[in-house]
Parts: sequence; C-alpha cells; structure tokens
Amino acid sequence: MRPLVLIVDDERSMCELLETDLKLRQFDVVWHTSAEEGIRTVLEQPVDTVLTDLKMPGIDGLEFCRRIVENRPDIPVVVMTAFGSLDTAVAAIRAGAYDFVTKPVEMDLLALTLQRAVDHRELQEKVKILSQAAERATRFEELIGASPAMQRLYDQLARVADTETSILITGESGTGKELVARSLHARSRRRDRPFVAVNCAALPDTLLESELFGHSKGAFTDARSDRKGLFAQAEGGTLLLDEIGEMPLAMQPKLLRALEEGKVRPVGSDRELSFDVRLVTATNRDLETAVEEGRFREDLFFRINVIQLDMPPLRSRGTDTLLLAQHYLELFAARAGKAVEGLSGAVAEKLLNYSWPGNVRELRNVVERAVALTRFNKLAVEDLPEKVREYRSSQVFIGGDDPSELVPLEEVERRYIDHVLRAVDGNKTVAARILGLDRKTLYRKLQH
Repeated sequence: MRPLVLIVDDERSMCELLETDLKLRQFDVVWHTSAEEGIRTVLEQPVDTVLTDLKMPGIDGLEFCRRIVENRPDIPVVVMTAFGSLDTAVAAIRAGAYDFVTKPVEMDLLALTLQRAVDHRELQEKVKILSQAAERATRFEELIGASPAMQRLYDQLARVADTETSILITGESGTGKELVARSLHARSRRRDRPFVAVNCAALPDTLLESELFGHSKGAFTDARSDRKGLFAQAEGGTLLLDEIGEMPLAMQPKLLRALEEGKVRPVGSDRELSFDVRLVTATNRDLETAVEEGRFREDLFFRINVIQLDMPPLRSRGTDTLLLAQHYLELFAARAGKAVEGLSGAVAEKLLNYSWPGNVRELRNVVERAVALTRFNKLAVEDLPEKVREYRSSQVFIGGDDPSELVPLEEVERRYIDHVLRAVDGNKTVAARILGLDRKTLYRKLQH
C-alpha cells in the first residue's frame, strides 16, 4: 500500500503543489490549511507521516507538533522551516518532530525524508508488536523466539521431552544448546531430580573419566577420598554432555559401554555402580564428518543420536533478535536500576542487519554493554559496539553486465558453496542439506 502523508500548511497553493508532486512519487496525500483540521485527521485516519509548516495562524507548527506527539506518538512529524532558521528547527525537534526540511523545498530530498519517516514508523510498529509478543511469553521454558525455526523446535521438544530417548542437540556456539537441554529436563518426568551438565572440552583428558564415573580413594595422586561421578550425581535426572565432539577417542568406548550396560566403574574401583540417567549430548561440530575422519566412534554416534534437535543460528531467526534483545534489555536494566524501556528504531534496524557470528551469547553481551552505557530511556545507536554499528552484509557477487566481469558457471557454484559453508560455520552436513547435495557429492566438489 502507498503510504499516506498528511500535509498541513496555511497556503492552499503550497498544499496543492506538494500533493501533485508526492502523488507522482507513490505517496497518497491528504492536506489541510489549518492545524485544527490536521489534528482531527490524525485521530481519524491511518496516517503514516505528517508534513507541516511552522509559521501558521492559530495553532502554529510547534504546538501542532507537540499535540501530535501527545496523542499519536507513533506518527513521525516532518516540519518545513525557512532556510537558515536553525533555532526554529531545533525547537521543532525538541517538540518531538522526527526531522525537518528547509524552504524552498527540494522535492527529491523531501520525498527521501518522508520515506525515511514512513520506514521509521513501520520499524517502531514492528518493535512494539515484538515487545507485546515477548510479554505474551512466546517461549518454551527458558527458550525465547517466535520464528518458524523456533516454533518447529518447540514442537519437537514437546513431543520428545517426556520420553527416555537419547537426544543429540546440534548448533553453532552461542545458540543456546544448554537451554534446550534444560527445557527438555523441565518438561520431563525427571524434572524433580537433578540436571547436571559438563563441558567435555573444558576438562583435561586425564580427568574426564574420573569426572564422569567418579573415583575411589587412592586411585591417583590427590584422590584422598571416594568421589561420586556426574552419572551418580545426576541419578534419576538428566546428564548433559556438552561439546561431546571434543571427547578423546580413548574415552569414547568407555562411555559407550556405560550407556549400553547402565553401569559405571569409578576409577580405581573393582566394582560397578548402576545408574538411572537420561543422557542428552550437545555439539557444535559436524559429528558425521568426524566419524568419517576417524575422530569419533560410529557406534557411539548412533547410540547418542537417536533423536537430533537442531538449534538454529540467530541470523536465521529473523525478528527473534528483537524479542531476545528486549528480554535482555529488561533483565539488565532491572539489575542496574536504570529506566531503560526499549530499543530505538535505528537500534532495532542495526540489530536485524547484523549477522551475529556469536549468536545469542553475543547478542546478550551487546545488550548488556548498551544498557550500561546508555544515557537515554531507549538504547541509541551510539550505545552499540562499532562492529554492529558499521556492519555491512556480504553478498555472493557473480558478476555484472560487463562481459569481462562474468565468470564461468563452475566458479559461481564454487563461490556459493564457500558462502554456504561460511554461513553454517563449516558444518558440511548442514551445508549439503542446504545445497541439496549428498555429502559425498559435496566432498567431491570441495576437492576440485
């Protein structure tokens, strides 16, 4: 639909001139020669933006602007002021105007300013809708998101949460894989028993077996007493083995045997202990490739990967970015005791455009920093890190109209495969699925 612009100017000829030109530029226009009529129109019609003169009899442009802001703060107001009247323009901005243009009006600039005002209003409406959605708790336990990708994940979680099936959670670093595991536990029949998590990459190889299975007194130096392992600590509950792809090869058959038999043997002990634990594993690695390369046991992979849940990267979740940003903003504002209410339209646009290589973890850090730095009741662009403020998205360029710039089809394919691999953090299994290839075909193309 064409945006509707309300023009208020006491000169009828000016209104008619502006109407004629703006209609040619794909705007719909309604105009009045008095501010009183303009206020009635704003309250009664779906106006997208207002263009008003400042010097008018009766209610002048500044007062008109203030009344619009009081009654319809969602509608941006652009004011027209005489060339060089900077003080008047500043007063208009203070009265709540979105922007100003100088007379005589340059129509190309005016059209651009009005379009920016319309885009600003649409973005503010989107932020408002998303904030309301956040208040309605579009979430599954601790997970937040309304995107189709997250809705599919919620559906899968609801179906498998109360089963005893082993779950493998995949996804890039920072996407929230542990939150998925915690949500599974919270919806399971084991919810009243412990949830225990360990990062396999964070422990030295020599300590991982002891950490998982426990040890007996004297099993090694500093083992001054018996110690329960994580399988025993999670008894009756859920055990999350995060970054399972980093588990040493020597440890993998021991884990497989424990899972197959339901028993663990503490380090240094000659007896086995039974356990009742639901196992959930998580990884940001491509385990199928690791199996083919001999870095992960195939039998263990099949044992832990009964059901696979994929946590989507933040860049593929659309406006979930704003839902999460609003959630973290409220969290950190409350902690800091600051009256920060939301995101400005410009900030929302920057957050939506950024690629978020660090995913939700990076977004949380960015919002925490912005809340700490801001001097306003809404986050401003200056509160964001430079890499977010100055981000420019990359595109796969395949050539222009100049024949000398055109490249062979094979080169186009190579560039696109490289682009997809970068987008999925090198995960060849996911890349093959996106490209519509089987994994062997993808490997063959990569070798050329």
